[in-house]
Amino acid sequence: MTDSATSTQSPALFQAQRLQEIASLAIEHGRVEVADLAKRFDVTTETIRRDLSELQKRRLVRRVHGGATPWETGGFEPLLSVRDDQHDDEKRRVAAAALHELPDTGAVIIDSGSTAGRFVEFIPVETKLRFVTNSLLIARSLSERTDADVIVIGGKVRKNTFAMVDSQAIEAVEPLRVDTVFMSADAATASSGLTTPYREEAAWKRAIIRSARRVVMLLDHSKFEHEHFVRFADWSDVDVLVTNTETDPAQIASIEAGGTTVVLA
Repeated sequence: MTDSATSTQSPALFQAQRLQEIASLAIEHGRVEVADLAKRFDVTTETIRRDLSELQKRRLVRRVHGGATPWETGGFEPLLSVRDDQHDDEKRRVAAAALHELPDTGAVIIDSGSTAGRFVEFIPVETKLRFVTNSLLIARSLSERTDADVIVIGGKVRKNTFAMVDSQAIEAVEPLRVDTVFMSADAATASSGLTTPYREEAAWKRAIIRSARRVVMLLDHSKFEHEHFVRFADWSDVDVLVTNTETDPAQIASIEAGGTTVVLA
């Protein structure tokens, strides 16, 4: 990308696009270098350093000598708007395949997350299910796209995800009994189970697992490349894993051996 290619855009718009791409590159590669970014975007190294400072303020990257690393490597997660751009094709395949796990009647919980957001896009308009979610974005999408009843779990909104996962949200969901929960994880391995950077998030996820008769986990292959700080579930807690065909076959075989049904998209 060059300045000439973006001459019709305002400087502010170009910077916003550059910031988003830098954050995405940091997540994808684990580290970005100032010199490489300056060359990539055809801007000065001083401009890139200012960009990295701005991204650090937003808790998207951590500045290191000569570049930056993802903020999440320190146990934090990026904004949903950044995660939303990652592995979009794989997430859509997973979401479409997960639709077959949707019950015909009753109530379901849909957890927050970018893959869950894709899943909602595939739910038929005429569905008569009752949906429970802790995500403001998913609640809005369900309300706009379907005729279903939508129940929003209250609590303090997390700015990174626009979802509620605090003690108030957990208290609200604990009495509920639903047919199926559709959820995700920040990271997963066959040996260590499902993990997230946050204790609060882990407590919420445990609560919705307890509330459901059936647990469907939506994970694209990138989630199987690392672990996070807090484990919230073992594979024995998961009835169905929906993932894409790029996921490591050895991981899939081990998960299936434990009794979890694996659906490949």
